[in-house]
Amino acid sequence: MSDMAHDYIIIGGGLTGCALATRLAESQSSRRILVIEAGPNVAGHPLTSAPLACFGAHGSPLDYAFNTVPQTHLNGRECYNSAGKALGGSSAINYGTWTRGNRGDYDRWAEKVGDPGWSYEGLLPYSKRSETHFDAGLNPTQHGYHGPIHNISVSASSPKRQYPLREPIRAAWERLGVKYTPDANAGSPEGLAELTENWRDGQRQIANEIYGLSLQSSVSVLTDTTIRRVLLEEKNGKKVATGVETLDGQRFMASREVIVSAGAYRTPQVLMLSGIGPAEELKQHGIPQLVNAPEVGRNFHDHFAFNQWWRLREPEKGLSIGTPLWSDPAYAKGLPSDWVVSVRVRREDLEHALKCDGETITKDHPYLASDVCHLEILVIYAPAGAPIAKVDVPMDGTHIATAVLGMAPTSMGSITLASADPLSPPRIDPNYYASEVDRAVMRVGIRQVNKLLFGTSEGRDIIECETTGQGVAPLRPDSTDKEIDVRVRHGGNTFYHPAGSVAMGKAVDTNLCVYGVEGLRVVDASILPVTVAAHYQAMLYAVAEKAADLLSG
Repeated sequence: MSDMAHDYIIIGGGLTGCALATRLAESQSSRRILVIEAGPNVAGHPLTSAPLACFGAHGSPLDYAFNTVPQTHLNGRECYNSAGKALGGSSAINYGTWTRGNRGDYDRWAEKVGDPGWSYEGLLPYSKRSETHFDAGLNPTQHGYHGPIHNISVSASSPKRQYPLREPIRAAWERLGVKYTPDANAGSPEGLAELTENWRDGQRQIANEIYGLSLQSSVSVLTDTTIRRVLLEEKNGKKVATGVETLDGQRFMASREVIVSAGAYRTPQVLMLSGIGPAEELKQHGIPQLVNAPEVGRNFHDHFAFNQWWRLREPEKGLSIGTPLWSDPAYAKGLPSDWVVSVRVRREDLEHALKCDGETITKDHPYLASDVCHLEILVIYAPAGAPIAKVDVPMDGTHIATAVLGMAPTSMGSITLASADPLSPPRIDPNYYASEVDRAVMRVGIRQVNKLLFGTSEGRDIIECETTGQGVAPLRPDSTDKEIDVRVRHGGNTFYHPAGSVAMGKAVDTNLCVYGVEGLRVVDASILPVTVAAHYQAMLYAVAEKAADLLSG
């Protein structure tokens, strides 16, 4: 056992942990920083290179490949939940979509916790600090141009990246009255927007590499190392985090702070294993409670999704991945898609659903606000998600996919312990599809997809029929609520945006400090007190940038 001393110890070398460590090192060069990551260093790994390799990362050694507990509202199914197990975390295996999200969601976050620093405008300087935006002439007050993370639109990535379905899909959405928005990353994403990604010339930008973590002489990194617990001491009548203990019994001490950045699944697990959590949960696993933290592991939320697969009417035109057209290197510079559509649900539908859930309808109910984007819809020129759903769809150019994402779920779940063994996966219960609101939203999105593909001339020219699993009936434009619900319960799953399990205002304060413990902070998606209509990586880089300022201030 050793007592190696550092100023800061960061548990988790994922997206936020790597960005935070670098920024701390830059601002406090004399401070010694230790990053401890359970996964390996994946520099040069074949699954972290080209964009399309991300589909092969599912279930690989770079993926924790968690499963949920049986989901009550999804026919008792256990759902696959991905999480990056690598230095760089999920930035090493994610899909690379760069969407900052909706201004109103951030402002509701700030209002909920009583701190304008977490509003859209409060976080904007940190969003700008993290990025190099591809178009200097597009909303220059909203974007940064000197940050480590480069983002780019599909059309700007290469003049040869001309997907054949780009214009037909755009025209079909236009026919349905969906308006084009030139910059969905400026706080108002509603409508049809071009997909923006953070691939750089067709290469992945992993957080530790792009932030230059290895160049920081004051930062040490331990990979393939699992944390057993955070070490706490009693000082002047207060609990203080003084270091960490690894699975093999080594101890590393922190003279200033311990920061947990292990992600929405594992951060609450680390805290509970350390005796910081709900009394009944810790008692169940024989863990002495050192800090009463009843909200650790609660308030968990995730973006729920439903994929469908569609047989093309004329696959010989090279409309989907798997045909000779796709051998052009330009098609490997990002994912096979052009558009992101963000949608609001009608107030009447929402009010009815809220009443069914026992909610009191008020004029300022946050879910009814005029700037909420309840849904996101993607058309993907590949049978994406079919292997995960165990639906037999060939990758031979004959199919495309659609994905409907519930971006503002009201179903809340929890992260608890399966055992006191740090190597055991946490017990994940997202409580998917539990609320009538979530069901109503998903029905609207699925019907919108049917209108797109069956209710427009462009859609009818593109697809022949839906391909489903064995014994599963295709949905129709006139499918009932019950028929849609049956399909979603059979096939809905995560879109890999877990958050909220150590929520701000409940388990941590607005400076990210864990309630009841000095010298302990959390910096990752688990701190989100509300859902945000975004693909979370863009937001999380901003959170890490802000955390560095909070620690340096």
